[in-house]
Amino acid sequence: MTERRAAHRYDLSLPVIIRVPYDKDGPTRNGKTRDISTRGVYFTIDQDLAAGAELDITLTLPAQITRGTEVFVRAQGKVVRVEKKNHDGSLHLGVAAVIERYDIVRGEPDHL
Repeated sequence: MTERRAAHRYDLSLPVIIRVPYDKDGPTRNGKTRDISTRGVYFTIDQDLAAGAELDITLTLPAQITRGTEVFVRAQGKVVRVEKKNHDGSLHLGVAAVIERYDIVRGEPDHL
């Protein structure tokens, strides 16, 4: 099988905060990344997301990775694929999303 990804993926389990931008009153969803690159992210989450949904993504790079202080990555993206998995009677979703734009923020991001 040929690898189709244009950017290298890094296996990182990091906390991620997801918002659906057109649903301003909707819930903030918390999850964990499984892997990430400059062009995409795969994360697990408990709430459902639809393929094609636009996302605001915020994740935290801890000081151990940045060799300094925490760094926040704010990104906009779109859901490419949702994988539903049932573990011990509870639903877990794996979400693959393409990253369309991102900014790196040192210090607390203003929209959390």
